[in-house]
Amino acid sequence: MRTAFEAWAQRDGHIVRRREDKPDEYLIFETQRRWVIWQAALTHGKTAAKPRVSAAEKAAKAQRALEMSSDEATVRNKVLNEVLDAFSGADGAAGMEGILKVIQGLKMKQKALADDKSEDSTA
Repeated sequence: MRTAFEAWAQRDGHIVRRREDKPDEYLIFETQRRWVIWQAALTHGKTAAKPRVSAAEKAAKAQRALEMSSDEATVRNKVLNEVLDAFSGADGAAGMEGILKVIQGLKMKQKALADDKSEDSTA
């Protein structure tokens, strides 16, 4: 912690020499004052102890995280497959224009799916 403070203080133009009779204190009052402030800020920034969590709560939280990550993986794979399918159908010689066509096609497909979902929810 002290090395980080001294590196910061030197960059800020402060002298970081310590007293010979008291090596824990800095020779210059302003540096010593900033060191005390630095320590207080670090102590203040520490988080309070977290309350204990039961094993059942931990297990439920882990299960929710697992379900959420598997759902995210499914969506990622679906999107990746759609993109790969779209690009495999594109003409490789078309260059940037082909890429833009694929992207526009994917956007239109996504919009159509969103429109279908909104119609299903209103019906």
